[in-house]
Amino acid sequence: MAVGQRRDYRDIELVLKGYRLATAEILYRMPDNPDFLQAYLWQDFDMAPQFPVLRKFLKFWSDNLDGPLHSVRVASTQLMTPAEFRAVDGVLRIH
Repeated sequence: MAVGQRRDYRDIELVLKGYRLATAEILYRMPDNPDFLQAYLWQDFDMAPQFPVLRKFLKFWSDNLDGPLHSVRVASTQLMTPAEFRAVDGVLRIH
């Protein structure tokens, strides 16, 4: 089995465990010029609303990188949702 295929199975397993795709927009101050903000986009599977994977990444950032964090904006969505059904008033037949 190829490495890429293993990753695909891991992603499906995480989704089935309740993880969601999370995206964070991280604004941080430039180390050499704190008046300027730089944006960084982060994306990974994480568990809403606690976001332990993102929190671990932000802790690593704070402990090891020079650019101090200004703000973090997070969005997440379920990748797999239950099927939606709706009633139909008529039937259309084609030949």
